[in-house]
Amino acid sequence: MLSKLKLLFKDTVIYGSSTILARSLNYILVPLYANKLSTFDNGVQTIIYANIALANVLFSYGLETSYLKVVSDAAHKDRDETQLFSTAFIALFVTSTLFAFSIAFFAPDIARLIGLSTGDYLFVRYAALILWIDTLLVIPFAELRLKRKALQFAAARVVGVIAVVISAIILIVPLHSGLKGVFISEAFGSLVSLLLVIPVFSQFRIFFSGEQLREMLRIGLPYVPTGIAGLLIHLIDRNILIRIPASVIERLYGKGYQPSDIVGIYGRIVAFGVVLQLVIQVFRFAWQPFFLQHARDPDAKLLFRHVLSISTLATMFIALAACFFVPDLVRYHYGGRFYLLPPPYWIGLSVLPWIFLSYVFDMVSTNLSAGLLLTANTRYLPVVTFAGAAVTALCCWWLIPLSGMEGAAYAIVAGTAVMCMVMAFFSLRVYPVRYDWMKLIMLLLIGIALAGVQLLVEPLMPHFWALLAVKALLLVIYLVFALLFFRQEALLVGRKVGTKFRRQ
Repeated sequence: MLSKLKLLFKDTVIYGSSTILARSLNYILVPLYANKLSTFDNGVQTIIYANIALANVLFSYGLETSYLKVVSDAAHKDRDETQLFSTAFIALFVTSTLFAFSIAFFAPDIARLIGLSTGDYLFVRYAALILWIDTLLVIPFAELRLKRKALQFAAARVVGVIAVVISAIILIVPLHSGLKGVFISEAFGSLVSLLLVIPVFSQFRIFFSGEQLREMLRIGLPYVPTGIAGLLIHLIDRNILIRIPASVIERLYGKGYQPSDIVGIYGRIVAFGVVLQLVIQVFRFAWQPFFLQHARDPDAKLLFRHVLSISTLATMFIALAACFFVPDLVRYHYGGRFYLLPPPYWIGLSVLPWIFLSYVFDMVSTNLSAGLLLTANTRYLPVVTFAGAAVTALCCWWLIPLSGMEGAAYAIVAGTAVMCMVMAFFSLRVYPVRYDWMKLIMLLLIGIALAGVQLLVEPLMPHFWALLAVKALLLVIYLVFALLFFRQEALLVGRKVGTKFRRQ
């Protein structure tokens, strides 16, 4: 048991280090864009990037996950994996090329459809180029994950992000290319990553099998509506905020703001949810190959229970710490000259705790998805995610006119919570595992209560260091409760850490 958890932790550290490094480098761009571009331009970029994320699901149509599953099965059946690689890549190359040309041709209409002016069509065409290159990376990256070549995977991602950051700084600061520079640098970074995974194509052959593609589509296509619905939970807020009436904006935020300004402010604030998004993304990279490889183990269900408890506890602790400290980091005046986000963005800081909370439900859903994939019940996934997306959309339409950005954040929490509950219903029905639900719910409530205490205490603590000490104390209290509730998991992790130190 310990050795298997150690394997998962090892891959998670490698994937995590690369992802954290990549996102940390990428986050140099958040203050750059906030300080060098207007809130309006930030809004345009936020809307287009949100819809790029949605379009990515359509461009890859579930082949990443189905490729992992089919090739994992092929290893037990002595099938030729190079044929599967070639079939999957050729299919994505052809369809992504057609999709990208279609977007470029209809760019003015698409710009208007997503709430922008037709004059912004050039940015939509840049988005089509980014989507095309990113789709060509799907199968090579999946192959690296499957073969556990985490270091090569990490290098391709990190160097690609470094290319984005360097080119964005050059284009925006000395060359003053503005919003155009944002999209050009993103396309350049994706191209650099593609060049770095060229060695993976050594197994590519001019081969295509309709039968193999149908097998992969059978598994992967249910992930298309699922993926779109899952992303809508975190992205539909932008697409509704961009349509917020001027009268509502004036009532909530005063005069001088346009919908794109509100979306730009909201997008930059919500981006700090990356603290939790990183945790889940890192975990997901290691989790899918892990549960596929260990599903046949006699202690698989006990193993999965421990993984859910440990990963959810870690997510809740980080979420609480982020609630306490991220707003301070944003408002701090570095050197008396520089803010992570300038003061015009601070009107959106109240949404952060809700965004952090939503990622806790995402982590639980990520764990539970293993049951549906292992039992080939992926047909339930659309139901799960559409339930969450429907709740998010309905709450956005209802709450955004009432509360603006905060209404959007409330809607995201509602949607992710519903998705988590529906996922649990279907997953546990086909793959029963005795998870520690009551303990996790109690710890979640304790975390929310401590966050409330912090909000009540903060106005009464004028001195920064005193407030910092109170926040640290609240985190320690939460950690003590977590260790008391989950002694067995704490011992497993402690044993692993102790073994590591003894070897050193």
